[in-house]
Amino acid sequence: MKKIIGIDTSPLYSGHKVRGIGFYTKRLLEAIRELGDKNLVIRELKNKGEVEKGNYDLLHFPYFSPFFVTLPLRLDKPLVVTVHDLIPIRFKKHYPPGLKGKMRWQIQKRLLRRTERIITDSKSSKKDIIKCINYPENKIEVIYLAAGEEFKKLKVKSEKLKVIKEKYQLPDKFALYVGDVNWSKNLPGLVKACRQAETPLVIVGKQAVAEDFDRSHPENKDLIWLQKRLKEYPHILNSKFYILALGFVPSADLVALYNLAAVYAQPSFGEGFGLPVLEAMACGCPVVSSSWGSLPEIVGKAGILVEPTPASLAEGIKKVIGDGELRRRLIRAGLKQAKQFSWAKTARQTLKVYQFATR
Repeated sequence: MKKIIGIDTSPLYSGHKVRGIGFYTKRLLEAIRELGDKNLVIRELKNKGEVEKGNYDLLHFPYFSPFFVTLPLRLDKPLVVTVHDLIPIRFKKHYPPGLKGKMRWQIQKRLLRRTERIITDSKSSKKDIIKCINYPENKIEVIYLAAGEEFKKLKVKSEKLKVIKEKYQLPDKFALYVGDVNWSKNLPGLVKACRQAETPLVIVGKQAVAEDFDRSHPENKDLIWLQKRLKEYPHILNSKFYILALGFVPSADLVALYNLAAVYAQPSFGEGFGLPVLEAMACGCPVVSSSWGSLPEIVGKAGILVEPTPASLAEGIKKVIGDGELRRRLIRAGLKQAKQFSWAKTARQTLKVYQFATR
């Protein structure tokens, strides 16, 4: 008898569609369907109403928020939840939830304990879930993500690279960062590192150029700091150091940016996974990464792992840019490391979780 799996796809119809949660939901759906398991029917649930109807044998929430009540309060079907990370819980000082947030966390925590299985992105996140929620270790499945197939190394003299370099007025050598701007991402540390290394920094992500946000909220402190530095170090081509924030860019442009960058830098204090480092390696861009959180699991020996301090990051960046042999070795190792991850593997492991949860 076929099992009907309901997957909450609401992230694909909200602001999350261009962020990590939306990427994960979209890629997972595509990969599961490509496997073509005849014993499963995948049903997309686009809103709360469709979730509440319960027309499925198992429900999968591909996201989790500690400070908002996102999980169903009542559910008579097995539930699987993907908890990408608990960074706001681990670092409460930097992510103050307020009174309402604290109450919602207690509700979310109780609801999460009722689930059949939790999927998480890394061993690092699994440890946090066990510690913060006291959830059974044997019911937490670590399933790694992967870069999309479009992320690949392009020919050095590719016309696409020439077009993108001119489009964004990029220098010959620059450090690249892709992602949000909040405390755990450590953008101030990276800006200071690139200044020390005299290397222009290119930032991709809509948050860096946001205008409509709460400037009094403590979580936006680093964003305010960064936007001040953008004015202090404007984009002046051929200068030793500047910051260029591109905002959201199309996927095809992002592939080219990874290919053009001299180094990809991930300076985070904490990551649930760290997908951009995989995308960079898949594109043949050498990686300098923080050694904290999940990043050592993902980077392995294919990148330079450093403490997330400006001095250590700067040293790593200068090594990659200044040592041709090291750069070539990192590119080869990165391409090999990226191939260890695939969405087909992610989908197969996720299907096994569904099977366990519906026994």
